[in-house]
Amino acid sequence: MSSSRGGWMMIATILIEAWDLYAISFLLVFIKAEYNPSAVQLGLLTAGVQGGALIGALIGGFIADRLGRKRVFVLTMVLFIVLAIAQGFSQNVVDLIIIRFLIGIPLGSDIANGYAYIMESMSKGARERMGSRWQFMFGVGEVFAILVITLMYVSGMDHELLWRIGLGLGAIPAAILLIARLDLPETPLSLIHRGRFAQAKETSQRLFDDPLEMLPAEDVVMAKPRVGDFLKVIWADPVKKRATIFGWISNACQGAEFTAFGFYLPVILVVAGVGVSSSGNITGTNLITAMIYVLATIAGFTAPLMLSRIGHRGVAMWGFGLAFVGLVVGAFALKYDWKVIIVIAACVLMWGHYWDASNGMTITSMVAPPRFKATASGFGYVFVKAASFFGAFIFPIMNEAWGKFGATLAVAVLSAIGFLSAKFILPEMYGYVEREEAEATQQAGVGTASS
Repeated sequence: MSSSRGGWMMIATILIEAWDLYAISFLLVFIKAEYNPSAVQLGLLTAGVQGGALIGALIGGFIADRLGRKRVFVLTMVLFIVLAIAQGFSQNVVDLIIIRFLIGIPLGSDIANGYAYIMESMSKGARERMGSRWQFMFGVGEVFAILVITLMYVSGMDHELLWRIGLGLGAIPAAILLIARLDLPETPLSLIHRGRFAQAKETSQRLFDDPLEMLPAEDVVMAKPRVGDFLKVIWADPVKKRATIFGWISNACQGAEFTAFGFYLPVILVVAGVGVSSSGNITGTNLITAMIYVLATIAGFTAPLMLSRIGHRGVAMWGFGLAFVGLVVGAFALKYDWKVIIVIAACVLMWGHYWDASNGMTITSMVAPPRFKATASGFGYVFVKAASFFGAFIFPIMNEAWGKFGATLAVAVLSAIGFLSAKFILPEMYGYVEREEAEATQQAGVGTASS
């Protein structure tokens, strides 16, 4: 039986990341009031996690392919718990920037490792759907963050205490997830590629009811995978190459698309006066933001369900197309202060984003050979985080230089690039692994018959 529980335990990391990444977007108002950061410091404060996650994704995938999945996903949660609590005790803006950079490293590592675990431990079809649920989990984490922080705000909690507790609370779900993961097994494929055949046979029996009788019961020394070999293998196959290139482009476009605009949405709504009372109370703004994210969560839930109908290309094209429309309309709404249209445009953008961001990581991990799964996932996530870091860092600066109208239109260009890459680069990948395995079985049968 495949590890459906293990898949959920891995994808749940997204909920932890969503809390940390987006709780701060609702707490920036209070952090700014206490620390009064410059535009550059504000950019680093919000982009710090993204920068750390970029490094974590790059090294985490490589380490997971060499040391195994379980060691990495236990270590990353322990590090996150410690650093999440440390945020609440920062003494100045520089402290907070450094801690948020460090906290991104285990988050990025865990995502790279988690996608490899999903692809190796789940059954055909189920792994694609599970991998594409990451935006749904983001939405759940974001809505949860909004509601908890709003409740603390309404309770009258001191604002300097509120943002510290808000950031530190991420340690609680991380601790729960760590405990739940402790009894998860290593994946058979990871064990096989590290020469640990005896444990691979035992784990495969537990997960798939398959004892892998073709393998010897003794462990052997295996050559360690190299990053250069990963790129050679991907580049040698035209379909894998095009799919991987699309995955990298898609991850970059959706990463910057969201963090440049969606990440700052609460601040944008407050500045535009959407939902703000005459006394300056922002509870209305938070509730409107929560409504937008509830809609986005629904979009994240429906995206995997649409794969069997319109495929990965259809989901990506519709997603980037809607995001482009939402950003363009939103730019004009911000320019002319059309408050209702700002909210509608944000809803269209979020629905589109939660579709276009759903499958980039799934595709890059799915097409990679088993011995490079975590490396491929890490490479793919590097593009998400590099673009997210750039978007979060540069948007306040662009906003100051060009205004909300020009900055938002600039972000829309990224959505257009994502749409064009889905249309002209991405081959249809839904069911690709099954087709590849069927072709390999057929060729093996022909070879046996001819001999």
